[in-house]
Amino acid sequence: MENEKWSFKPSDLVTIPNILSYLRLILVVPFVYYFIRGLYDDPRHYITAAVCIGISGLTDCFDGLLARKLNQVTSLGKILDPLADKITLIAVAVCMVIYIPALLPLMLILFVKDFTMLICGLVLLVKKIPLPASRWYGKLATVVFYISVTVIIFLKAVYQYENPTLILVLFCITAAVMIFALLNYSKMFLDILKENKNKE
Repeated sequence: MENEKWSFKPSDLVTIPNILSYLRLILVVPFVYYFIRGLYDDPRHYITAAVCIGISGLTDCFDGLLARKLNQVTSLGKILDPLADKITLIAVAVCMVIYIPALLPLMLILFVKDFTMLICGLVLLVKKIPLPASRWYGKLATVVFYISVTVIIFLKAVYQYENPTLILVLFCITAAVMIFALLNYSKMFLDILKENKNKE
């Protein structure tokens, strides 16, 4: 477990990993805008939406790696990274439910996962326990989600291809990976609380 204490320096605001997290937050706006325009105006706007989510996914893959390689792991980054993930995922989920209402049950899994993790994070903050860095299974869930959404949007925008079976398969895989991540994060959360209680 990480034992470092919470700390913040003004220089933490402009580290490369944190700038990538800001970029992910910013990309939510054009993604939603172009997705909605693609839905109600011109399907070609889906291409721009897919590019936005693709770039967002790439930055999410590399920010943690860069933080470790550049020795820029910060307390602020441990909040910004999952915050950017959750806001992006929720925005994408809402758009996909508008696009395909039948996906609502799968999207509820996403909301349960992120709401649970949010509550766990708040509990740790209240107890003044340092937030742990994102784990590989959390990143895997995010990457699988990005890939699924990008594939669906890209096929729709470029080839006007829309296969309900393919969409269902992609999101079932995504849901399974998210449940796996949720179970592992829940175990980690309980282990952290137990370890902290033993230190008291």
